[in-house]
Amino acid sequence: MATAEQRTPPSASEPLTAAGVDISPRLYHQDLAPTKTQGRSWGAYNVFTLWGNDVHSLGNYAFAIGLFALGMSVWDILIAFAIASVLLFALLTLSGRMGHRTGVPFPVMSRIAFGVRGSQLPAVVRGAVAIAWFGIQTYLASQVLRTLLKALWPGVASYDTNSVLGLSTLGWISFLILWLVQVLIVSFGMQVIRRYMAIAAPTVLVTMLALAVWMFVKADGSIALSGDTHFTGGAQWLHIFEAAALWVVVYGTFVLNFCDFTRSATSQRAIVRGNLIGIPVNMLFFAAIAAVLSGAQFRLDGEVITSPTDIVRTIPSTALLALACLALLMLTVAVNLLANFVAPVYMLVNLFPRRLNFRSAGIVSAVVGLVILPWNLYDSPVAVTYFLGGLGALLGPVFGVVMADYWLLRKAQINVPHLYTEDPAGTYHYTRGVNPKAIGAFVPAAGCAVIVALVPYFSGISGFSWFIGALLAAGLYWLLSDRTQTYDHVDGEPIAVAAE
Repeated sequence: MATAEQRTPPSASEPLTAAGVDISPRLYHQDLAPTKTQGRSWGAYNVFTLWGNDVHSLGNYAFAIGLFALGMSVWDILIAFAIASVLLFALLTLSGRMGHRTGVPFPVMSRIAFGVRGSQLPAVVRGAVAIAWFGIQTYLASQVLRTLLKALWPGVASYDTNSVLGLSTLGWISFLILWLVQVLIVSFGMQVIRRYMAIAAPTVLVTMLALAVWMFVKADGSIALSGDTHFTGGAQWLHIFEAAALWVVVYGTFVLNFCDFTRSATSQRAIVRGNLIGIPVNMLFFAAIAAVLSGAQFRLDGEVITSPTDIVRTIPSTALLALACLALLMLTVAVNLLANFVAPVYMLVNLFPRRLNFRSAGIVSAVVGLVILPWNLYDSPVAVTYFLGGLGALLGPVFGVVMADYWLLRKAQINVPHLYTEDPAGTYHYTRGVNPKAIGAFVPAAGCAVIVALVPYFSGISGFSWFIGALLAAGLYWLLSDRTQTYDHVDGEPIAVAAE
């Protein structure tokens, strides 16, 4: 892990100048600066561990098992995940290459299309969703910890009967323990997160495989391929494509800020190899495990589980129950760090570069995730559907604008030092730091995406809201932009810091 001294920007005591412009201290910070090409340490295995952890989250299992409960057969689920994994592999590889080429995190990356000040809009949308889900995922993990504590020390169950702000005493203890563990991990920076993931990923994969094998054997070596009723004909394929689209939407947040991780990747080849194993291969492995868990349970008693924790609770051995719970806790912490902690940290540093760094921004993000009392948010269908669902629908249009600008308009030719200047002559200054064309494409596309996602009349296509918003925003931005202009690539090495 690079020390603070090693990561100090070059000539930090004096004003920085690069590519003919002055670097602004309001835009430049050592945690937002581009990473040096030499010394990047995230290889293919590290990229794979992102997906080895994140794909196997409890929320994702609940989603996949829910498809079985809704009437999709095992084969339908496998086809849906195969389609989704191909789409995600393409989208995440493109997004990952952006991070490797420029070396910058998402809030800085979004300055390319939205402007050095306009970029706060997509960064805040991404960060707000992540902070809310950080609290919710921590709460869900605390439920597993409560189960473990009561299994090991039955006497603590007496502390699980009261309610303080919607949570029992044992619930508060479990939540705060996991909250503190995550704060401690993040406080040591991205390098420690990388090492944690490297350990957690194989542990999680082995645990989930063992759980699936145990259930398969318990069901006498057979599983139900579908529930009592299942879709056929046109409805079957509609649900397959909708499930695939929803799975992409689940990763709509990660598609945006994948560059937060690949800015430290050793090569573009490492990103492709890590994505290839981590997305198509790993996601089909995940889908197979979800199918076995749900199909085996249905074969046993005709009931469909809602989460792997339902099965874990039935493990007869206390020792094995403890090991399974610990693996699920390790998994949930890893997922939270990846999907819901890093993004708001960079968002906050981008908002307050003179006051916050990676560690202090992590603490602020965690505190916000605590004070919103996420268990109450999670227990409110209205809040989850309209607040988080509405914010989530905005991510597609952001992605559409960013990708159209980077790949179609600029063809990956970026002047990295100009991302850190407030000079009106800077490439990304636009109009007072805001690109009106990006806003002009984002607003109507976002409005359409939110309407499709939330208005009951469009419930038949609501699962495709992310794609509708992304394609509409990309198309509008393409039409509004000057497509005759040419661009040159200028790397950020003169102002780069050592990669973590």
